[in-house]
Amino acid sequence: MKLAIVGIGYVGLVSGACFAEFGYKTVCIDKDAKRIKSLKFGKCPFYEPGMDNLLSKHLKKTKLLTFSTSLSDSIKDADIVFITVGTPSKRLDDEADLSYVWSVAEEISQNIKKYCLVVTKSTVPVGTSKEIKKIINKKISQDNFDVVSNPEFLREGSAIDDFIRPDRVVIGTENSKAEKIMKELYRPLYLRETPIVSTSIETAEIIKYASNSFLATKIGFINEVADLCEAVGANVQEVSKAMGIDQRIGSKFLHAGPGYGGSCFPKDVKAFSSTAKKYNVDLTIINAVHEANQNRIKNIANKIIKNTEKKSILSFLGLSFKPNTDDIRESTSIKLASYLYKKGYVINCYDPVSISNVKKEFTRFNYFNSSY
Repeated sequence: MKLAIVGIGYVGLVSGACFAEFGYKTVCIDKDAKRIKSLKFGKCPFYEPGMDNLLSKHLKKTKLLTFSTSLSDSIKDADIVFITVGTPSKRLDDEADLSYVWSVAEEISQNIKKYCLVVTKSTVPVGTSKEIKKIINKKISQDNFDVVSNPEFLREGSAIDDFIRPDRVVIGTENSKAEKIMKELYRPLYLRETPIVSTSIETAEIIKYASNSFLATKIGFINEVADLCEAVGANVQEVSKAMGIDQRIGSKFLHAGPGYGGSCFPKDVKAFSSTAKKYNVDLTIINAVHEANQNRIKNIANKIIKNTEKKSILSFLGLSFKPNTDDIRESTSIKLASYLYKKGYVINCYDPVSISNVKKEFTRFNYFNSSY
């Protein structure tokens, strides 16, 4: 079985390397020639524990993993083509920008030479995969392809383990043929008895957004509980620990802090709500979570301002949006530091892996080589 993965961002590269680890011949495709050249030498464009080892193993030893800038050459004999391009928020509203998805679908339609599955792994609103099918079907007979939704659930910092040892695999299909092929693809997970959830395409697309939005809700909830604990003299860490022991609730994502950030939760929460509005459904809980998260940074900053002297030196230990990654997108640390800098504070910073990325965008902070 030959796999082609279009779009070598975080999801695409991790998926490609892990499918090679499963034993599949995998080609990863991207129009960024500089990135492809770097990857051919085994250099990962972002920090992810274990990725360098996978690249070295499957580029040089097994040679199961290759990289290319040519979609036409790469997918002509592929059995499965994955779409893993980015779906950022649009600038003027909260909808997901699907322009990259539509562009790839159009290009795929021009280069399919035999039956294959076109699998959406990008995080997309419900209805996207059906639209991809329409685009491809304009030029390719329905007998020569099927469209599948196969959302990813990768956490930055532990993405490889999440792919190889997932909680579940979600497969949204329209027919038994496509479902059978996808189950065969994930056969290496059968030994671990990984649950394979087979659904309709629409259900699979909503599962992804609903999952991320629920986790964001847990974060927003415990942060508001933290405010109450502070007001009455209770200990939020003990509250969250006791709550988490209850198996119906669980301990994960119940850690009070400056709110959620990163490349997924902020945009996915907004896109989920925006999609619901199109169908005249008001996701009031999700909207409240987003609003609470937006206010979180200012509330914390005001506490700091209230309890410190103006122009104090503040040290930030950790600049990425979470540990074990150099991703600074929507980082709450940087948002807080930027807000306080504008209020006249001196900002000292240290991060073990993301500091070079931060320096490029935020030149007025002071940077150090160690936490000490």
